Amino acid sequence: MVRRNFRITVSRDHVQIVEALLLAEGFRFESEPFAWFARVLTQEPKPLGTSAAARLGLIYIQDRSSMLPTLALEPPPGACVLDMCAAPGSKTGLLARMVGSQGTVLACEPSGGRINSLRANLRRAGAVNTASLHISSEKLALAGPGMSHILLDPPCSGWGTEDKNPQARALWSGEKVKPLIRLQRALLERATQLLRPGGRLVYSTCTTNEDENEAQVLFALEHFGLRVSPLAAPAGFVLDAPRLDCPQGVLRVAEDSEGEGFFVAALERPGSDDLDCGTEPAALPDGARRVRVERLHCDAPVAWGQLPCGELVEYAGLLVLLPDPALQRIRSGTRWQGATVGRLKKQVFRPDPFCRLLLPESVADGLHVSDPADILALLSGQSLTVSRGKGPVPLYLNGLGLGWAARKGSRVLWTEL
Repeated sequence: MVRRNFRITVSRDHVQIVEALLLAEGFRFESEPFAWFARVLTQEPKPLGTSAAARLGLIYIQDRSSMLPTLALEPPPGACVLDMCAAPGSKTGLLARMVGSQGTVLACEPSGGRINSLRANLRRAGAVNTASLHISSEKLALAGPGMSHILLDPPCSGWGTEDKNPQARALWSGEKVKPLIRLQRALLERATQLLRPGGRLVYSTCTTNEDENEAQVLFALEHFGLRVSPLAAPAGFVLDAPRLDCPQGVLRVAEDSEGEGFFVAALERPGSDDLDCGTEPAALPDGARRVRVERLHCDAPVAWGQLPCGELVEYAGLLVLLPDPALQRIRSGTRWQGATVGRLKKQVFRPDPFCRLLLPESVADGLHVSDPADILALLSGQSLTVSRGKGPVPLYLNGLGLGWAARKGSRVLWTEL
């Protein structure tokens, strides 16, 4: 059986509430030793992606090896991070959690279909501290000082995923893999150019192919002037020694380890902070109109002060947050979006169901539920009862904010629209 991992997306204080919600549906799991939020399934009565916790964005299904690059990058709270190859958003969402509401993640993706998946996953995660850029990262230009933290998880041959993708090695071998190697080097070069001296770059792949792993690190050391920042071995993984005389401190997840075969290297750029990436700031996305919060009306208590610093704009009927670090760094002409926080019709605002950051900590007319069975009933299409009133209803499970439910008279319904 293929090992199934997931991570819990809420704070440590609320982990037990999410676990109780999973247990109520018959899921069983164990903690992983390398990260407090990581779990491995031991019993899956139905697809985990259909669980209430997954639907509410309280967990994210992700291979354990795939969590290592973000842990290796280790951005501090408040940092501005660049994720150069972001879709479908598993690492972006974890980065957004790590930097916190006052940090920002710039997430790049060139594919139209994949960037839609990225944005949908970030919305479900409630990651309003993100901006998604529709661009191939080797063409990316940013204004202002260089980035202090960059994650580069480029397209690769995927040999480490053969348990799930048995044809990966046959599809990507020999001459077929050379275009990927060229792309990886182009992205590494651009990452170096965007990296602030003293900054940290994590390069990772889900392949065991040394030409895409150690050989690329050695190329970056020789041609781009980077140096390896040694990584400690994560608990619970079996690691192989680096190949091709690559410096110690890179991580090669062994094929007999649990999880996908993965390679992770942390690199640093030495030198003085003299990087110049240009000075032209971003323009608002085409069609966006600035919005003043004090002019909005909502039939629910909205905690506007909890949003990250930035501009609120109306775009095609949506209220979108453009974080300040994104406005300061993204250059004019780049196609990008901020995070949707709700819908706007004239001056009436309706919060997005997943925008948990707008939930007040305590509100008298919110719906406070103590039994996970009530949440399961709500997500199955049943209604719960609340005092009559107007507008969306803040929804909580034992103090954990779940999102914004819809109200119809005295009935509360869950809708993801």
